[in-house]
Amino acid sequence: MQGKRESAIYGSTSFDVFFARLQQQYSQIHLDYFQSNIEGELVSKIQESNAYDAIIINPGAYTHTSIAIADALKSINSIIIEVHISNIYNRESFRHKSYIAACCKGRICGLGLDGYRLAIEHIIHNQNQI
Repeated sequence: MQGKRESAIYGSTSFDVFFARLQQQYSQIHLDYFQSNIEGELVSKIQESNAYDAIIINPGAYTHTSIAIADALKSINSIIIEVHISNIYNRESFRHKSYIAACCKGRICGLGLDGYRLAIEHIIHNQNQI
């Protein structure tokens, strides 16, 4: 729904367009993405992700509700960075709790889609520590 839902918060660029730009900007590395509204599909994809050096995850509302996603993240060896397009601390109080945060190396929130680019930059510049 990126680019369609609440554009005042999330912007008007679709994720497909944004992801194509990231692939072009970071053509030296393999980028892949997966999106689902189904918690079990996200858990399954996370459990298959040990082939990746790193995961940048935006679990959306599952951030605040999904112990299953947190458990799946704990089961893998990849570096994990949590990204949120909006500043979750400027929103409803229920959004301040993250079950995911303890599983992640870091968290970026409130910087729009640029948070994904910053996460990639961090991973690239710290790849010797991965």
